[in-house]
Amino acid sequence: MDKLESIARRLSQLRLAHHYGRVQSIRAGLIAVEGLNGRASVGDRVRIALPQADLGGEVVGLSPRAAQILPEGAIEGLSVGAEVQLAFAPRIAPCDAWIGRIIDPLGQPLDGRPLPQGLVERNFRAEAPPAVTRKRLGARLATGLAVFDTLLPLVAGQRIGLFAGSGVGKSTLLSQMARGVQADVVVIAMIGERGRELREFVEKTMGPEGMARTVIVAATSDRSPLIRRRCAWAAMAVAEHFRDEGRHVLFLADSITRFAEAHREIALAAGEPASYRGFPPSVSNLIMGLAERAGPGPEGTGDITGIFSVLVAGSDMEEPVADILRGTLDGHVVLDRTIAERGRFPAVDVVRSVSRSLPDAASAVENVAIARARAALGAYAESELMIRAGLYAPGSDPKLDEAVRLFPQLDEFVTRRCPGIPDSFAALEAALRLPRARL
Repeated sequence: MDKLESIARRLSQLRLAHHYGRVQSIRAGLIAVEGLNGRASVGDRVRIALPQADLGGEVVGLSPRAAQILPEGAIEGLSVGAEVQLAFAPRIAPCDAWIGRIIDPLGQPLDGRPLPQGLVERNFRAEAPPAVTRKRLGARLATGLAVFDTLLPLVAGQRIGLFAGSGVGKSTLLSQMARGVQADVVVIAMIGERGRELREFVEKTMGPEGMARTVIVAATSDRSPLIRRRCAWAAMAVAEHFRDEGRHVLFLADSITRFAEAHREIALAAGEPASYRGFPPSVSNLIMGLAERAGPGPEGTGDITGIFSVLVAGSDMEEPVADILRGTLDGHVVLDRTIAERGRFPAVDVVRSVSRSLPDAASAVENVAIARARAALGAYAESELMIRAGLYAPGSDPKLDEAVRLFPQLDEFVTRRCPGIPDSFAALEAALRLPRARL
């Protein structure tokens, strides 16, 4: 019955009339099209007739005389007078059959198999649920990683940022979270990733067990900025579909930096001025709008727990994308290159990382252990250069003495994988050498 309804829905979408225009001019990567400006809206897609194959594009501006089109690919062979068909605003229709599949940002399969369509279409740029209707953050989630089960807890509906430079282990950590975090469905947005990594990520990193609950939306680095930007919106629309069905969704975006960079290319081509270190003013609203769509759903629905990765050049946490996202989310995790270079993975800098689910996510006794561990790591980090240079004299500062004594165990603890939250706190207890009775 569902298949018949899906077919009926698709038949109802067939248009009896199509709208066409003609290429008027081609300048600086933008195509001016006459004949569509009375029908088209900003954000609509078009199909441009080329000798070799049709070319997609998107309306990014309108004037009384023409629609401004940004193409989705190379325009070699395009000439003035070429035919342009209006395809209107694209929508996406997820369903359970998408779980275990790899799709592109337009809802087309990338794994060579037919992809059924759901019964309800969704806009790519949906509004976040009304703030007053949303539930509070939910229960603490087991992640399989001791540091996130204890010092940096993740709860249902929380949104955290993962800030890291290139080659520090960000993608590896994201894959561990995708496999380990408790969730009904995992939705992964791979924005601007290298093409060779997609199959490796699916077959080696996720594996059949991980893919059994996962939908991957992928736009590789060679795709146009229009497709790369749409990747994040498409993945969020898929996550919202499962949330509205009452499921808990883990949403992973890798990376928001490439999402913002794709928007920068589009905005600058459309004539928006660059202001914030080369980014247009609209990038703030773009990032915050995406992040707000994640989080707890309204009563009677599920939650979207979001993990958004950010590439920070030179570990600059004040760069625009990192600065915007850090102020929007419910916590941030910093991966440090210095830690990675000494061979400790995940290279989480606990001192610079924060989970805003604390102290509510832990019991009073657990919060005591967390505070003691963070105090020890903070004291050691503050005096690390002096300690390594041999300038610290034991006995001069009791707090620093304890930090030096505990640091090797705590540093090793951050790398631990544990099957559950109680096991993670047991490992933290051992690292702190606290009697079991106190926990």
